[in-house]
Amino acid sequence: MVLQQWSSFVNFLTYLVVSIPLLLIGIKIFMMQTPYNEMKIIQEAACCDKTAKDEAGIAVAHNLGGKIVGQALVMASAVFHAVSIGDLIIWGVIGIIFQVLVYYAFEKLTPFKVADELMKGNIAVGVFSARLSFATGLILAALIS
Repeated sequence: MVLQQWSSFVNFLTYLVVSIPLLLIGIKIFMMQTPYNEMKIIQEAACCDKTAKDEAGIAVAHNLGGKIVGQALVMASAVFHAVSIGDLIIWGVIGIIFQVLVYYAFEKLTPFKVADELMKGNIAVGVFSARLSFATGLILAALIS
C-alpha cells in the first residue's frame, strides 16, 4: 500500500515537473509575440490614476490570462491522457503552437492590430482574445485522447 502510494506520488511529481515548465515556456512564448511587456503594463495599471493605462492593463491581463488558461486546459488534458512523459511533452508543445497560431489568425482576421487595441485600453479586444484562447484550449484538450 505504501509502495503504491509512493509510486503514485513519484508519478505526480514527474508530471508536475514537466507540466509547470511547459506552461511557463508557453507563457514566455506568448509574451514574446507582443511588442510590449505585459507584466510592466499590468503592474503600472495598478499604481496610477484612472487613465487609459488602467484600461490597457485590464485588456492585457485578460489577453495574457486567457492564453494561460487555454494552455493550462491543454496541459491538463495532456496529463490525463499521456501514456508517457514524452507524450505529455509533445502535446504540451502542440498546445503552445496552436495557441500561437490562433493569436496570429485572430490578428489577421480582424480589421485592426490586436496589440495596438490592447495598448489603447480596448478591454473588449482583451476579453474577446481571452475567450478565443479558452475556446482553443478546450478544443485542443478534447482532441487529445
